[in-house]
Parts: sequence; structure tokens; C-alpha cells
Amino acid sequence: MEPNWAASDQIGPGAAETKIHFKVTRFIMEAGVKLGLRSIPVATACTIYHSFFTATVAPGPYDPYLVAMAALYLAGKVEEQHLRTRDIINVSHRYLHPQSDPLELDSHFWELRDSIVQCELLMLRVLGFHVSFRHPHKYLLHYLLSLRQWMNRHSWERTPVSAAAWALLRDSYHGGLCVRYPPQHVAVAVLYLALHCYGVEVPAHAQAQRPWWQVREAGT
Repeated sequence: MEPNWAASDQIGPGAAETKIHFKVTRFIMEAGVKLGLRSIPVATACTIYHSFFTATVAPGPYDPYLVAMAALYLAGKVEEQHLRTRDIINVSHRYLHPQSDPLELDSHFWELRDSIVQCELLMLRVLGFHVSFRHPHKYLLHYLLSLRQWMNRHSWERTPVSAAAWALLRDSYHGGLCVRYPPQHVAVAVLYLALHCYGVEVPAHAQAQRPWWQVREAGT
């Protein structure tokens, strides 16, 4: 599978680097869905990807899509939802080259498989084998359940705050928020933004001594 990236897609400084990381993280998410991964393994794969490029001083030599495939493979192990390298390669090939024929089990296939395994080992060394992460998901679930008890039931049910918060959390993995901020902060941030998008006010917020998001953060 030849990557065949356009020159503008190569890792570079500033906006170009942000653009390619966004595109590759989107690839991780869509490939994860096709591979049947749950949300937490996909989040782990995205976090491994971002952590690797945050930890490496010179990201240029590394093929970002190869790193993404290795991140999916490693995340499956970490979250005990194991993936076969053959499935990762086939799904990735179809995603990146939708008009091409399926890959043959030839020398190129096995070279790519070996590259994924070697990239996995490189990532483990670069990250110091710290590839188990606390994700915002459990915090967001806790916050949503607590907030639902505070809110008027009819007000809560007529606005899709919960769905919006989960969508915002998923989208947050396109950037490096998962490696720059604690998971509970990310969870509070996406919930705050979801409430703000729909103009939903938390009861007694104006009279409270502290904003509700500080109370939520302190309680976790």
C-alpha cells in the first residue's frame, strides 16, 4: 500500500502540521468504526497518536498514517479489543485508496505488516511504555448524570445537550487536547460548550458561590 500523500500533507510546522494531524485523526476514527472498535479504544488510539508526535522532537521522518495504523493496533491491545494487522491494513488501504483493488498477500503486504509492528515498538519506547490513559468519558458520564438531576426534566429532554456533549468530546480528539489537559477538564469543557450552544442555564447558577463547573471538577 503506497501512501501516495500529496506534498502538502506532509508533517510540517504550524498550520500544515495541525491540518495533517486533524486528517489522520479522522482516519483513526473512521477506521476504528470499520474495525468495530468501541469508543474507548478509538480514544486510546488517538491519544497514542498525539502523544507520540508530542514526544518526538522531529516528526518529519515518520509517516503519520503508518503511526496511526500502529496506534490502532496498540490501542486494541491496551483496551483488550485485539485487532489483526491484516484487518487494519485492509481497512486502511480501502480508506486511503478507495478506487484500487484489494491488497494481495505479497511481499509488499508483509513489509507493511512488519512496518506496523516496528512502529508499534518505536511508539512504546518513545512513550516510555506509558500507553494506558484516563479518558474524559467516565467524567462526562458522571457530570451528565449529576446535571440531569439538577435540571428540569422537560428542559433537559427537549434539548440534546447530552448528545452534543458526546459529539464535542469525540471531536476534541482531532486536536491535542487529550494530551494537554486533564480528562476531567476536557469533560467539563465539552459539557459547558454543549450547554452554551443550546442556551441551557444550570439551576441556581447565578446564586451559587462557585460556578457549577468548579463544583463538578472538585467533586471528581
